[in-house]
Amino acid sequence: MMDRPPTENEMAALLGESLLGVWTGLRALVEERYDAEPVWNAGGKAWTYERAYRKGGRRLCSLHAREACVGFMVILGRDERARFEADRQAFSEPVRAAYDAARTYRDGKWVMFEPIDESSFDDFARLLRIKRRPDRG
Repeated sequence: MMDRPPTENEMAALLGESLLGVWTGLRALVEERYDAEPVWNAGGKAWTYERAYRKGGRRLCSLHAREACVGFMVILGRDERARFEADRQAFSEPVRAAYDAARTYRDGKWVMFEPIDESSFDDFARLLRIKRRPDRG
């Protein structure tokens, strides 16, 4: 957990205006549908910041930021992967490709997306529904 989350100006300087819109849109996508607890973390080796969302003691998803890049990560467990596979054709080709390329660990398949616009947001909302039914919306 970070001592102080980045300000809107710091995020704008890091991401740039167009990706700040993507970041804001991803936050809205999660926060409008779920009563999930957001937690800011340092981004580790690959990212500057991480904003993780936890619901019911489990991670729902996380948003990542570094210079001129936004990341959206969903970790799918065994049952969730089966639900994705059952509905695979409903997802866009870029989402299927990211899923196929993602590495599977003991605790699930860690799927990272690096959106540059809002074109995959419907797929992201569908992935989140696989993980957990929305609280609203």
